[in-house]
Amino acid sequence: MKNNVKIVGIAIAALAIGLFGGYLIYGNAKPDEMLHNHEMGADGSEAVQEIWTCSMHPQIRQNEPGQCPICGMDLIPLSAASSGNPLVLEMTEEAAKLANIQTTVIGRGAASGGKTIRLTGKVQVDERSASSQVSHVPGRIEKLFVSFTGERVYKGQKVARLYSPELITAQRELIEAVKLKSAGSGLLEAARNKLRYWRISESLITQVEQEGKVQETFDILADASGIVTKRRVSVGDYVKQGESLFDLMNLNRLWILFDAYESDLPAVSVGDRIDFTTPSLPDRTFRTRVTFIDPLINPNTRVASVRAEIDNTRGQLKPEMLVYGELQNRAGKSVKLTVPKSAVMWTGKRSVVYVRVPEASVPSFEFREVEIGESLGDTYQVLKGLEPGDEVVTNGNFSIDAAAQLNNQASMMNRNVSVRKKGTVDQLPDYTETTPEAFKQQIFDLAKSYLNLKNALVASDDKQAREAASQLRVALKKVDMAMLKGEAHRFWMDQHEAITAHSEKISGTDDLEAQRKQFDYLSQAVIKTAKSFGIGKETLYVQHCPMANDNKGADWLSDEEEIRNPYFGDEMLTCGVVKTTIDAAFRNPGNSK
Repeated sequence: MKNNVKIVGIAIAALAIGLFGGYLIYGNAKPDEMLHNHEMGADGSEAVQEIWTCSMHPQIRQNEPGQCPICGMDLIPLSAASSGNPLVLEMTEEAAKLANIQTTVIGRGAASGGKTIRLTGKVQVDERSASSQVSHVPGRIEKLFVSFTGERVYKGQKVARLYSPELITAQRELIEAVKLKSAGSGLLEAARNKLRYWRISESLITQVEQEGKVQETFDILADASGIVTKRRVSVGDYVKQGESLFDLMNLNRLWILFDAYESDLPAVSVGDRIDFTTPSLPDRTFRTRVTFIDPLINPNTRVASVRAEIDNTRGQLKPEMLVYGELQNRAGKSVKLTVPKSAVMWTGKRSVVYVRVPEASVPSFEFREVEIGESLGDTYQVLKGLEPGDEVVTNGNFSIDAAAQLNNQASMMNRNVSVRKKGTVDQLPDYTETTPEAFKQQIFDLAKSYLNLKNALVASDDKQAREAASQLRVALKKVDMAMLKGEAHRFWMDQHEAITAHSEKISGTDDLEAQRKQFDYLSQAVIKTAKSFGIGKETLYVQHCPMANDNKGADWLSDEEEIRNPYFGDEMLTCGVVKTTIDAAFRNPGNSK
């Protein structure tokens, strides 16, 4: 009983602090800190639109100030810097100061027991990301859409236009094969395969067959994204099949190559953390880990190359930059890692701390569940969840937590927020064997309504998307949940709630970008449903765009293999890949129930 009273007391206190925290985060923010929805205008300039929301009801989104339709509170600007990660709360610099947030770096100094090694090195490109854009069709370059070194290329965009006599001949052969179809289907299929071999799209092949007209020029589409490091052709050049047009290098992930003297090598291990700086960004400290140690020593310099990797989606680091690093090895493994008691909330086996995100452009704090051990004076022993070098919040953490709760993000009272992480595998239950076929058919019917919404977003039609989201909720009501029992029923109820909530938000706004953000969450719920229960004898494709959601990636369902991207529409219509095929034989690779 005492524990329940204590928990209720914490909840009330958190809500009270949250009102103050919401004010700190949003109420004192300057207009230039609250810009939202950065889009590129027709002239390449950045167009900025301010979005307004309610601190008590974050699902409210409007393009102008006003009052919340739920509680009547005045709307406040929404920060455009939001990462979209429900485990990370972002604040302005002014709000962090007013909240008196203080942090402590754990596991450093003499207590860490390790040896500090100073290293120098350079930023280098990741050799695994190098690629060449080739011509799949022989012909003459009529036009180049990518014309200079350093230009960024996105997968699926047009890079060149060819005039190809061989392609014209192949199209004529296809037209003649269509006319002679009655003489046998082998000739027609051979003509189609010849074009497919040159990577001509099925839509173009069908167009040629139906219209009987030859297309004289052909657009070459980029096979991969990256930066042009070398242009190998010019307008008017004749290229052979397979000849390289451009050399590309993806700079979203880079290598940091440090030089380690042979005397220091015994103290360097894969996994050791390195903090480094570069003269071009003197106020920034980057953090990475050792991923590879060169097995050979350079006989001239007597050093070995120690390689680390770092994410560079913001483009701050450039190849050949000089860097200076400090490596803290893990020699003192017997030393216990501790965290100040003031940093821990909900003390117990599963406790909560907030960790400052080291490379964020604004003050950002990550919700982190940890396991703590025995009390050691003013600290707790850390068993799991933190590492040496983590910067934990020791003052102001309750304000952060309460504000996160009001913003519908992970907090002490709202710990059931799912986050997709790179490299993780879906661990979904498998109810396909016990689910009635009638229920599977209802799920597929629901998916068809979902596909109408997806197609509306492909067309960038916000009005059609609103209408499709409303129809999706109508289809959702037709699903008979009484067919499910036990864990399967509870799992469906979770997905039902998510589909309802996100479809309502889509139908309640005409902001296309807000619709696409909600569509990401909606898609996760629909994909989980289709994978876990099955869709009978039908077939759906889980497709993925790595550039959606601010380069974090996002999935969606489609009833055809051809990519039609709902997150970018015509801007990058074909950006994406097929991740998974859901058919009658599909079973989840994760947990089975």
